[in-house]
Amino acid sequence: MTISLKGMTRRELQALAARIGKAIAKLVKADKKKALEAARAAAKAHGFSLADLAVGAAPAPKYGRKARKSGPKNPPKYRHPANAEVTWTGRGRRPDWIKDALAKGKKLANFEIK
Repeated sequence: MTISLKGMTRRELQALAARIGKAIAKLVKADKKKALEAARAAAKAHGFSLADLAVGAAPAPKYGRKARKSGPKNPPKYRHPANAEVTWTGRGRRPDWIKDALAKGKKLANFEIK
């Protein structure tokens, strides 16, 4: 199938590009599904599930570098008063909720985690 792009307007070309993008996304999704099914079948042939094989699988560290520990290095020092899950270590840029509270006259000590 050959499409002549010469006589097409910008809108027609954009519409064609959108259709092509959708078609590619559909094919990628189908290819991923086939690959996942093949991987499941291969794992099952060896007596495993994909979850069994994926647990604990971490990428190997690069040459000469140590693997980094995950998680924050600095514990949080300040907590949002309304949402306890939102915290700040006191390092780096101040979050907006701290800036807003300080602008309203509150003290940073009011948000300290004790």
